[in-house]
Amino acid sequence: MALTASKSKANQKYRDKFEYITTRVPTEEKQAICEHAESMGESLNTFMRRAAAEAMARDVARKKDENQ
Repeated sequence: MALTASKSKANQKYRDKFEYITTRVPTEEKQAICEHAESMGESLNTFMRRAAAEAMARDVARKKDENQ
């Protein structure tokens, strides 16, 4: 089934909202990360975004504490 022009345009508009980040990890570490994400009921993408957000929040709090 071919995409209609409007569906193709909508798909592109959606994709334009995102950027790609490539990360390299050792094979065994990737497996552990994937298993952990799955055990938390998350996709790998959702887990990685949550982990980054939590790390950034900790870094901001740590920096704030250091400046007081």
